[in-house]
Amino acid sequence: MLETADLRPLIDAALPDLIRLRRDLHAHPELAYQESRTSRVVCQELSRLGIKHVAGLAGGTGVLAYIPPTVAGAESRGSIALRADMDALPITETTGLPYASTTPGLMHACGHDGHTANLLGVARVLTQLGHRPSPVTLVFQPAEEGGAGGKRMCEDGALDGSKIGPKVRAIFGLHGWPQYALGLVGSRPGPMLASTDNFHITITGTQSHAAYPQLSADPVVATAHIIAALQTVASRNIAPQDSIVVSVTMLKAGTATNIIPETVTFGGTMRTLKPETRRLGRARVCQIIEQTAAALGCAASIDWQEGYPVTFNDPGATDTFFRVARQSLGEARVQDVPHPSLGGEDFSYYGHHVPACFFMLGVRPQGHTTCPSLHQPTYDFNDEAMRTGIEMMVRLATDEA
Repeated sequence: MLETADLRPLIDAALPDLIRLRRDLHAHPELAYQESRTSRVVCQELSRLGIKHVAGLAGGTGVLAYIPPTVAGAESRGSIALRADMDALPITETTGLPYASTTPGLMHACGHDGHTANLLGVARVLTQLGHRPSPVTLVFQPAEEGGAGGKRMCEDGALDGSKIGPKVRAIFGLHGWPQYALGLVGSRPGPMLASTDNFHITITGTQSHAAYPQLSADPVVATAHIIAALQTVASRNIAPQDSIVVSVTMLKAGTATNIIPETVTFGGTMRTLKPETRRLGRARVCQIIEQTAAALGCAASIDWQEGYPVTFNDPGATDTFFRVARQSLGEARVQDVPHPSLGGEDFSYYGHHVPACFFMLGVRPQGHTTCPSLHQPTYDFNDEAMRTGIEMMVRLATDEA
């Protein structure tokens, strides 16, 4: 096991530069598949460290790096992969920080700037270790926020050894987690995060003057009934001990108060943890929409967009995470996540190819009971969380058990 006295001073020495780098990334957010500057920063840092890498993956901005082992013959076992996502969100930042976003309407509201800087910190520390028992693959991926960049990284050879380094034998990823205090980590075997399907619906009726509703087939009334009825999918179609969320989050109708419009559009998301629940949920959502619309004289058009699969933590890889975390951080800093989250992650795609474990990294400041949450305009990744994030990833990459 890597000695704490050897590892933590290296992290402490690297942290000031990594904080500057993280804040630079925070100030320059880029949306999915547009992470050109972020990708250049990653490549420049890898080049400075003398780490071989391949750029231009997953649509042009993905980066794959490789750190060889110091032990002869270790490559034959396959590498340990560590992943970070790089994209930002279309949210206007309101933190007021001196390094706040310089791009109007965009910000790093999910902490991917911290994930990227953290993995670059891992790269820096690993290159300074005299003993690396396993080859290490570093995955810097674009487009986690709805763009399935992880899927495209897999398709482009991030795990199969065709681009750089040997084939990956296991992969680990992390996410800054405001629900956990600084210094804590947590995970669970099995389902960790949900599948994420989205739907966009158009309800078409007959337009009329608002004073003569008898001449209309009112899509507004039909939509109101549909939205209310969709909540019965969770309450009446799925067993109480199972999990499903059906949320309508967008709605657009009408142009004037005295016109019953011809169409209403709305959209939302469905989240599930089991394939059979996902199939049943989609079937019931579509039935409710189509048949409720028809009963009220309207027609429904459904655009169903199948999203990310369930993020499933391999039991063996998760056992490794817990063993390494407890040995290095102590029992008090390691959490067993009791229930899956209904959020989604494209880290899920890596687990379709190799054993995978996704874990949560505490970012809430000590002494605070709350802090801004993910996807809020006041969110900022906690720089101090990199101490724990780097240590965990380095230890997972150098574990010899």
